[in-house]
Formats: sequence, structure tokens, C-alpha cells
Amino acid sequence: MESRTARLTILIDPEKKRIFEEICAANDLTPSQVVRRLVRQYIIEHAGERELPAWLKPAAKGSD
Repeated sequence: MESRTARLTILIDPEKKRIFEEICAANDLTPSQVVRRLVRQYIIEHAGERELPAWLKPAAKGSD
């Protein structure tokens, strides 16, 4: 797993932010947790031929 973090600043419409935060809270997740999941999934789906670290590779089906 990652050992360090870096800040990512985004600009978002205030109404979308409010709704996003409400939905995150309703699911007992922080907005940061959700964004990290989205970024991870985006990388996995769009990595193409790039070699990804083992911790970033998709989990094998049925491994849960």
C-alpha cells in the first residue's frame, strides 16, 4: 500500500460539492476516501500497457 500522500486540489461547483458530501456522509465515507477509490479505479481502467505496482493491480475475481 502507499506509504505517503500528496495533496490534490480540485475546483467543483458548490452545489455538486454539497450533494457529494451528503452522499459520502450517508455512506459513512469521507470525500477523500471516495475520491481515492475513484482515482484508483480510473488508473486501473486506463493504465493501458503501463506496469502498475502490485497493490494497485485489480483484485482477482472471487478474492473477497
